[in-house]
Amino acid sequence: MVNAFASSVTARNTVVVHRVLSSGHDHHGHDVEIVETNRRGHATRFAQDAARRGVDVVIGFGGDGTLNEVATGVAGTGAAIGVLPGGSTNVFARTIGMPNDPIVAAAHLAAGLAAEDVRPIGLGHVNGRYFCFHTGVGYDAAVVRQVERSAAFKRWVGHPLFIYAAVQTWARGYDRKHPHFAIHSPGAAEVPDGYFTIVLNTNPYTFLGNRPLDLSPAATLERGLVAVTFRTMRLTAILRSLGGALRGGGVQPSEHLDLRTDLSSLTISSAMPFPYQLDGDYLGETQRLEFEHRPDAVSLVHPHAP
Repeated sequence: MVNAFASSVTARNTVVVHRVLSSGHDHHGHDVEIVETNRRGHATRFAQDAARRGVDVVIGFGGDGTLNEVATGVAGTGAAIGVLPGGSTNVFARTIGMPNDPIVAAAHLAAGLAAEDVRPIGLGHVNGRYFCFHTGVGYDAAVVRQVERSAAFKRWVGHPLFIYAAVQTWARGYDRKHPHFAIHSPGAAEVPDGYFTIVLNTNPYTFLGNRPLDLSPAATLERGLVAVTFRTMRLTAILRSLGGALRGGGVQPSEHLDLRTDLSSLTISSAMPFPYQLDGDYLGETQRLEFEHRPDAVSLVHPHAP
């Protein structure tokens, strides 16, 4: 699945990637079929169809949204997923150790295929959708909504736009005085005053340039979900947490920050609708999110150094 609109996908590197994956290391090569996706939901339908036809591996070459759609289409079938970085950030590809250059990454993916290193991974599931690395609730989603409104910029500017949108949303668009939702998880006290929550399936939450924003080392493909909830919109408190996250080692719980790890389920709810985004894709507003961790939801081709 190739998203030709993704920022680092070109006609030329698509041809090269196809060649690298087709040649194989075992001289039998692989039969590689390229499918271009051109609208939301497209990759999910193609992936479901490919799995039904008995395709062994469906590879997402695009941004994190393309991979999310591929994983959603393939989960629960006999096919595996692979990933190639074609977007501007490529959180998931980089999380599993892929280089950020698609052609170099293709060689790592081909080596993983040759080694037959295909292992099941856990995914998050919320309100009928799978997510590979995170769901952002509240402020985080309001920022993504702001970035999506300027999709033309997103392609060229990348991170500065995201930071600009974050500042703008904080200054103008997001209620900083009243909590937005409550958090419930089995066996723990309710948090009644969430301002924004990030539910992680993997860590880091994202990359700022080359630096991982490390929220919790407990968020791995083998363990349950992690929920990081900010109980304030005070800039000092948020920046202190995120400053720690950029230094590595994850964020620390405090009176302003609730941290829950190894979750099999979690509910976020409010009488007033709140925004959410899933793997970087803005999904609108809701009053209730039901999260589940689905262990072994899909098999992933793990990259190997060629």
